[in-house]
Amino acid sequence: MITLLKQIIKRLLPQAVQRAIQNYRAIFHRLDVQDRQLRNLTATLLVPRYPTLAMPPQFKDEINAHGFKCFSQNNEDGILLYVFSKIGATDRRFVEFGIQDGRQCNTANLSLNFGWRGLLMDADAEGIESARRYYTDLIGAAAQEIRLKQCFVTAENINAVLNESGITGEIDLLSIDIDGNDYWVWKAITTISPRVVVIEYNASLGAERSATISYNADLIPDASSLYRGASLQALTKLAREKGYVLIGCEANGVNALFVRRDVAQGKFAEISVTDAYFPNARLIMRGLSAEQQGAITQSLPFESV
Repeated sequence: MITLLKQIIKRLLPQAVQRAIQNYRAIFHRLDVQDRQLRNLTATLLVPRYPTLAMPPQFKDEINAHGFKCFSQNNEDGILLYVFSKIGATDRRFVEFGIQDGRQCNTANLSLNFGWRGLLMDADAEGIESARRYYTDLIGAAAQEIRLKQCFVTAENINAVLNESGITGEIDLLSIDIDGNDYWVWKAITTISPRVVVIEYNASLGAERSATISYNADLIPDASSLYRGASLQALTKLAREKGYVLIGCEANGVNALFVRRDVAQGKFAEISVTDAYFPNARLIMRGLSAEQQGAITQSLPFESV
């Protein structure tokens, strides 16, 4: 009898442990969702109502005076709300790629709290599936308006992917963060005409240098490497060619914001790269000065553009 009980326990224990782990993960996920909802409530409702309490004493430019973070990596959530409060929105459509699991990206606040819709993409299948669960948990059936697609974005496939996803013509927002071919993919895009573009720049290249990594369709992104992306100067040159003006960068030296020239007219003035540029704050905090970053990038095979 004792032997039989031992066999039953041995058989059932792994199942019980597995169920306990699953229950724990479900509870942790729900707490994570609720925590983000609370932080988002604070950011979207309280910060704009009491701006003088939230702002540091001075800002380098207009847009950063309105920045705050709830879902974005840095202060892009507040900046984007400010930008669209000035230029207005049209059909409230967006495209963003490089979202990982969708919990920290530039369009999340707009879709989860303001009803925007669009296309989210990432190369990681698990990240996309996690994002699908997350958006469904937060907004239920409305998550159907947000298309999630696992895709390794390249300059060759981006227009076809957008067409296949039914995203063409004018949209309100495009956000690019793929830690690699960002410059080349934006250059290749022709099937959409975003009113606002948010794109990550490589601040380690400084404000004066116009450079990007050479295009490699098979490049595996590495966010920790200094050999990635393009300089702010290079992206600003490309933006002008595509009909956009630089209106600023968020203060951590990660993302630059461009507005289509016809949309910016009378709303935002174009500013110079020197005035907009911020160094990469995270690398500096880790002990790598802007000068050291620049010296390292000089030895890397960046392409002048």
